[in-house]
Parts: sequence; structure tokens; C-alpha cells
Amino acid sequence: MNLLTIKTDEEVIVDKITHPDEEMKRRLLDLGFYQGTPIKKVLVSPKGDPIAYRVRGTTIALRNSDAQYIEVK
Repeated sequence: MNLLTIKTDEEVIVDKITHPDEEMKRRLLDLGFYQGTPIKKVLVSPKGDPIAYRVRGTTIALRNSDAQYIEVK
């Protein structure tokens, strides 16, 4: 399951990041998307992309093309 499949206000735990671009993978880790971190979907833009997630007390908007590589449980 990845971030795109969760519902609004659903809280999940990051399992791993499988992004093929190492630079973007590093950026996601720097933003707090690392294994064991609780994530909550908080807001979806009118067109559905990007989506805002609550990560360690901060709201971060991610494009769907990047969120699909964050696997959660």
C-alpha cells in the first residue's frame, strides 16, 4: 500500500521509500518520510494533485508522482 491509497484523516506508518530517483528519495527522507514515521493525509487539492500530509507536526504537500513511491502499513 502507498500514500495514494489511504483515506483523508487516516494515519499510517511509513514502511519504505522505493523512489527510483536517488535525489528525490534523499529529499523525502530529509522531509521526515522515513521508516516508522506516522503519516496522516490531511488535505487533497481540488484536482487531486498534490496532496497534503501531516509528518512530524508539519504539513507537507507531495505530488502523486512522488507519493506513489512511499509505501506504508
